[in-house]
Amino acid sequence: MAKTKRKVPPLNGSSMADISFLLLIFFLLVSNMDVDSGLARRLPPPPQTEDQTSVDVQRRNLFIVLVNARNETMAANQHATEWYANEAELRGEVGGKVALKDRIKEFVLNTSNSADLPELEEQDFDAPIGIVPVTASHVVSIQNDATTSYKAYIAVQNEVVRAYNELREEGAKKYFNTSYGELTEMQQKQIQDLYPQRISEAEPKNYGGQ
Repeated sequence: MAKTKRKVPPLNGSSMADISFLLLIFFLLVSNMDVDSGLARRLPPPPQTEDQTSVDVQRRNLFIVLVNARNETMAANQHATEWYANEAELRGEVGGKVALKDRIKEFVLNTSNSADLPELEEQDFDAPIGIVPVTASHVVSIQNDATTSYKAYIAVQNEVVRAYNELREEGAKKYFNTSYGELTEMQQKQIQDLYPQRISEAEPKNYGGQ
């Protein structure tokens, strides 16, 4: 099934300055965060095989989720940056923070057609979905320190996957008036194509020094 693609011009023609974004990433990577315990092996891949890639992408299309040696999580792109210290904050239950999964959903959808969020392209998904704008080139990149705890990493991974699951559930109700689990295999494939899980996992690195 061929898809018709057409780029949707952003409402705001100029992107925000990204100097603070780059400085934040640099500070996080070079800061000394010594801990006594952590993972000495590579963490497992996410629980799906869809669209895992290490391609070079534009900065506006990249959402970074980084778990440091202190098990703190930074979620950042050109649009927003958020720090989370624990699972409750990841879920938006404490601290007045926007939940990580909601940040990712905003990033993937780009309903405002912001120049600081992934570029929209119009694609044809056949009836009943039809031609809709999607962020076909977005990537959610999960990165972690070699000493990140397994529990902290899995908590982050679960929230990332949860964002995509919610998008698919919402898409099923919008276009088929039923839950995702009640769709036929062909209908589920349409929703999966509409909201593909574009998750990239980097090899853990020892950012925390000795």
